[in-house]
Amino acid sequence: MTTWRLPDHPAGWVTDGGLETDLVFHHGIDLPEFAAFPLLDDQEGREVLTDYFRGFTEVAADAGAGLLLETPTWRANADWGARLGYDDHALRRVNHDAVSFLAALAEEHVREHGGETLVGGTIGPRGDGYQAGDLDADRYADYHLAQVAAFAEAGADLATVLTLTTVAEAVGVVRAAQDVGLPLAVSFTVETDGRLPDGTPLGEAVQQLDAATGAGAAHLLVNCAHPDHVRPGIEASAPWAARIAGLRVNSSRQTHAELDEAEVLDEGDLDDLAARTRALADELPSVRIVGGCCGTDVRHVAAMWDGWTPVGGRTK
Repeated sequence: MTTWRLPDHPAGWVTDGGLETDLVFHHGIDLPEFAAFPLLDDQEGREVLTDYFRGFTEVAADAGAGLLLETPTWRANADWGARLGYDDHALRRVNHDAVSFLAALAEEHVREHGGETLVGGTIGPRGDGYQAGDLDADRYADYHLAQVAAFAEAGADLATVLTLTTVAEAVGVVRAAQDVGLPLAVSFTVETDGRLPDGTPLGEAVQQLDAATGAGAAHLLVNCAHPDHVRPGIEASAPWAARIAGLRVNSSRQTHAELDEAEVLDEGDLDDLAARTRALADELPSVRIVGGCCGTDVRHVAAMWDGWTPVGGRTK
């Protein structure tokens, strides 16, 4: 069981937004298999990523908050990597490089703005982030071990696995992280009814995960859902709700199926999204990390943090 817990920054932690949708729809960058990590392999791609992440360093500086930089490696695992021509060796290299890349940006942020930073390695699901996968936790542990190990070797402060659809995969990734001694955060996604794509209520998923791993996840988040879709799954007074430390929300109220088919980006109503994200965060006793997911960019995250901090619902 890990003893690492998210540092209790007095103003919370800013993280980024919907990297892939921002690059595809706002910058016209082709991302085969919706993978951003190949951008690390050329100078032009690194410049694009640098500009993207620097926007969020400014949000953190303006908010007086901590900065959680998370690697663009949501697809940098074996099955997805193979589709893009990356073998195990190449994936290990690019996952290392991703941590080093953000560590340099974190150092730049500290020099220019001071404050605290964390660099996290991002893990994505083995399958489609909107479809429930199989239920073999041990198989998931074996599958995700290589990426978790690469982040640990590269010196990441933690890893976060995003957009999980089943408890089984969450259990597997936690076991892999425990094997290499790297703190891990787990983020489930939910449908419009607040349940995981396999139908499991969010609260049951949190409790099942903790029971199976000895509360081995450092903390939990919910991502890739509009605040109105997360809300039906929340019982703010339930003990399990205290395990949720972060929200990374979608701009759109569309279902996952509708988003999968969308050819035009639904950016939502920026002010409304910020207000609803704040309200949801204020209901949850442990939320400290706030950022965006599909359809959001630095404007959305800046609006969420403007004059507000997710610590105890205080307004600055």
